Amino acid sequence: MTRIASALALLCLAAPALADEPTPVELVIRDHRFVPPEIHVPAGKPVVITVRNHDETAEEFDSSALKVEKVVAGGSYGTVRLRPLGHGRYPFTGEYHADTAQGVVIAE
Repeated sequence: MTRIASALALLCLAAPALADEPTPVELVIRDHRFVPPEIHVPAGKPVVITVRNHDETAEEFDSSALKVEKVVAGGSYGTVRLRPLGHGRYPFTGEYHADTAQGVVIAE
């Protein structure tokens, strides 16, 4: 009985971990712009954004609202992990081309 109880306890603990799997999101940098400029994510769930930089020069995914800074080299990609967010809008910019590289994460 002890082994069965232990196995059941482990299964119960593992189930919530599966529920908290991060939501994957793809974001592209092209011509010093984020595509798409609006990212819709589920509120209260962790998110992993894969940022693919199709430009030749580096760009930085920067957001004080999300407390994230990530430099992505030209022709490369980077990963940005977001904590579960409350409902709302969270702007981000490209630090190196802030006039054109702008976007927002919308948690709903």
